[in-house]
This record gives sequence, structure tokens and C-alpha cells, in this order.
Amino acid sequence: MGGGGGGGTPRSSIGHILPGAGFVAVGVWHLFNHVKLFSQRPDTYVAPAWFPVPGARYLELALIIAGSAVEFAMEMFVGHSTLLPFAADGSIPSDRLHNHEHAIICLSLAVYAAAALHLDRARAPARGALGLLLVAAVFAQELLVFHFHSTDHAGVEGQFHWLLQVVVAACLATSLLGIGYPRSFAVGLARSACVAFHGLWLAVIGAMVWVPSLVPRGCALVREDGRDTVRCRSKESLHRAKALANLQFGWYLSFMTVFVVALYLYVSNRYPAAEAAAYAPLRKAAGDGDDDGDDDDGMDDAHKGGGGVHGFGALEIEV
Repeated sequence: MGGGGGGGTPRSSIGHILPGAGFVAVGVWHLFNHVKLFSQRPDTYVAPAWFPVPGARYLELALIIAGSAVEFAMEMFVGHSTLLPFAADGSIPSDRLHNHEHAIICLSLAVYAAAALHLDRARAPARGALGLLLVAAVFAQELLVFHFHSTDHAGVEGQFHWLLQVVVAACLATSLLGIGYPRSFAVGLARSACVAFHGLWLAVIGAMVWVPSLVPRGCALVREDGRDTVRCRSKESLHRAKALANLQFGWYLSFMTVFVVALYLYVSNRYPAAEAAAYAPLRKAAGDGDDDGDDDDGMDDAHKGGGGVHGFGALEIEV
């Protein structure tokens, strides 16, 4: 996200690396929990849009809201010559357009997390499908912003951002597929891996484009239209820099594939299905004493094939 305003190279780099770290954290958290949930209950697995944290159910959503709010403030108010994001006549200055565009992505993330939290607290029907629809809206917004960006993403920076659009499109596609195929473990796993890779690639952009020592040979950071960007001295240097971006994308994609497989093997061995089955009598006994059946709501919906499943039952037995 954050493309950096007048704050220079450090702001531009941090504005990509920190949000990238957030996406990586959420993606890995989802990878772990999807594998754990499927390993323990393969017959009743339904992929949720988010996962509760033991002892702090809404921590994931709260951190998304907080992180989005901080990044929104950074884009709109921090690191600029003037505090206000608008001109005196109420218009948006041309050198602040990209900050407003990045802030829209932050806003959509905050809206998703706040809405998902409220839907869960209200125990709304079909909240699982609605949550995934909200996730899809976030990635659709991000894809729209980067595809029609006010900043001319040309040259090396443009190549990195075109590759980013591929990842965002994959996140969008897997989110939409999750609505139609809520019981597909492959879709849930792929969506989580895409989110993690999205964050990894954002961090790579922040490092490779705005850290001077990492800029490809034959290219340099220059100041244009109030922001830093990479420009190459010759067509050969530009071609080489773009090729390096493509190579890095392939390297990190291979790394992510190996990581996902390794994590799958570890978690599935750590949380086998037999372990979850041992808790079945306890869950049944708890359900018999609960008149409204709220504790087993997710599992009941899973057996019925309802679209509003959060599928938290297998996780909450350890809380």
C-alpha cells in the first residue's frame, strides 16, 4: 500500500514493509488455522473468513482495524509539507492523490474488520459468506486502485506493481471461490497463501524500490512530482532491472510454496484427526446442557452445509 508522500525514501519503504508484514502475519495465521481445522475435522471443515484467538476472540480483527487506522493516518497526515490532506479550496493536490488512493485501501480493510466483528457479535445468518464477500471487496478495491493508479508506475517500479496486481487478483479470486465452495480446503489454503505472499511481495517492493543500496545496477532513485521513484540510465539497464523483478517474483513464489507444504506437514502431524475426536464426548455433553445451542452453532451449520459457518468449533475446544 503506502506509496510515500513527501517523506522521502524511508517513508516510502516503511509504507510498504509494515503493511506487508501485517499481511504476512494474517496469511500465516490463517494458513496454520486452516490446516489445523481441516486436519482435526476433515468431514465438517468449513473455511471461515477469519479466526478467533484463544482468550481474545477478536484480536485479529482488532489488529486489522488498528493497523489500518495507523496507515490511514500516515498516508493522510504524516510526512507531508502540510498537515491537512486537502488544499485551501477543498480540492486534492495532485501530489497527494496517491496518498488518498492508498488511504482508500486502508479504509476498506477497516470496514471489513469492523463489519466482520459486528456480524459475529450479532450472530448474523450467513456471516461466514458475508465475511468472505467483504474480504473480496477489499481486494477488488486494492486491484482497482493499483490498476488505475494516479502515479505513473513505469519502469522498474511499474514492473513490481504489475506483479503485485497478479497477487491481488489471486487473493480476490480465491475469496470469491470461498463463497461458492466453503468446504474446499484447497480454496481456503490457497487464499491464505495468497494473502501471505501479498504481504511478502509488498515488503519486497518496499526494499527493492526504495532502499538505495538495493536498487538494481544501472538505475537510481530520483525525485519526481514530489515522490521518489527508480529511473534507469539505459534501456539495457531497465530491461535487466525488470528481469530481476520477474526472477525475484519466481524465487519468492517458490519459497512460499515450500513454506506452505512444510507448514501443512507440520500442523497436520501436530494436530491429527484422532486428537479432535477425543474431545467429541465433551462437546456433546456441553451441547446437551445448553438450551440455545450457541456453543455448537458453527458445527451444526457445518453439518447442515449452511453458508454462514465460521467453523470455530475445532479451535475453541482449546480455549
